[in-house]
Amino acid sequence: MPSSTNAGDPIPVETAHEDMIHDAQLDYYGKRLATCSSDRTVKVFDIVDGETQRTGATLKGHTGPVWQVAWAHPKYGSILASCSYDGKVLIWKEQQPGAWARIKEHTLHKASVNSVSWAPHELGAILACASSDGTISVLTFKNDGQWGADVFEGHAIGCNAVSWSPAVHPGALFAQTQPGAPAASVKRFASAGCDNVVRIWAFREDTQAWAEEDVLAGHTDWVRDVAWAPNIGLPRSYIATASQDKTVLIWTKDALNAPWVKTALDPSAGVQGATPGKFPDVVWRVSWSLAGNILAVSCGDGRVTLWKEDLKGSWECVSDLTS
Repeated sequence: MPSSTNAGDPIPVETAHEDMIHDAQLDYYGKRLATCSSDRTVKVFDIVDGETQRTGATLKGHTGPVWQVAWAHPKYGSILASCSYDGKVLIWKEQQPGAWARIKEHTLHKASVNSVSWAPHELGAILACASSDGTISVLTFKNDGQWGADVFEGHAIGCNAVSWSPAVHPGALFAQTQPGAPAASVKRFASAGCDNVVRIWAFREDTQAWAEEDVLAGHTDWVRDVAWAPNIGLPRSYIATASQDKTVLIWTKDALNAPWVKTALDPSAGVQGATPGKFPDVVWRVSWSLAGNILAVSCGDGRVTLWKEDLKGSWECVSDLTS
C-alpha cells in the first residue's frame, strides 16, 4: 500500500479479473471478499488487517458474465452463490481452506439470472433467484441433503432483483405474550421487475406454495433494485426501490395489515436546475446498513449517496461518498 494513503482512505483491491466487475460482497464477518465479473469467474479474497490478500481461489463454471454473488450465513459453512447471464445459479462450498467445490448447479431458468439472495438464516438455507425470463425460483436445502426448487412466474417482462424481509413479523418485539418466547418466523421476500412494479411474495403453509401478497406500484420504468431493511421486530417495515426512471422510493408499513406508503427521495434539494425527486441518472442499486437506518444509493453517474430519515419522517442526504 502506498505510504501516502491516509487512514480511512479507500484501499484499492487488485482483483486480476480480465473484464468488468459487476459485484463485490463481504462475508458475514467481513473477513472474506467475493467478486464476480464479465470474465465469467468468481474470485475470493481474504482480508487480513484491513487489507485484501488473494487466497488463490478462482471459481470457474459459468459460461457468461457473472452478475451477482451472495454469501450464506456461516452457520452453514463457507457457501457462496453466483448467478450469470448463462441462466445458471451455481452454489459453491469451501471444502478445505482455498479449495472450493460446486455443490449445486441450478439450471431451471431459460434466460439470464440477474440476482440471488439468501434468506435470513433462521429460516434455513434458502436462496431466491430472479431471472430475465420473468420467473423467480426458490432453492431450499432439504434435511435429506438434496435441494428442492420452487419456480413460479414473477414479472411478465423480466425480474431484476430479489430481497428478503426480516425473519419475524413487524411488531413481533412488542407482540410477544410470554417474555423470552421466540417470535413466529415468516418467509417473505420482494422482487423488482421490468413491469415497473415490486411484488411481495409470502410462503403459505396451508398450500405449501409461494403466493403474491402485495404489489408496490409507483415507478414509471424498470425497477432495477429492491432492498428490504433489516429490523429487530419493530413495528415499521421499510423497503427501498431503485428505478430506471431515475427515482428512489421508500415504502413504509406501520402495521401488519396497514397499506404500504411511498416517499420519494429528493436529491435535487439545493441543486440549481435539478429536477425535483429525480437523480441525475438511472439508479442501479440501493442497500441498507446493518441497523436498517441508513440507505446507500448508487447512481449511474458514478455517485454514491447516503440517506437517513429525520425525526419528522423526512429523508435527507447525509453524505456523498464521491464528493
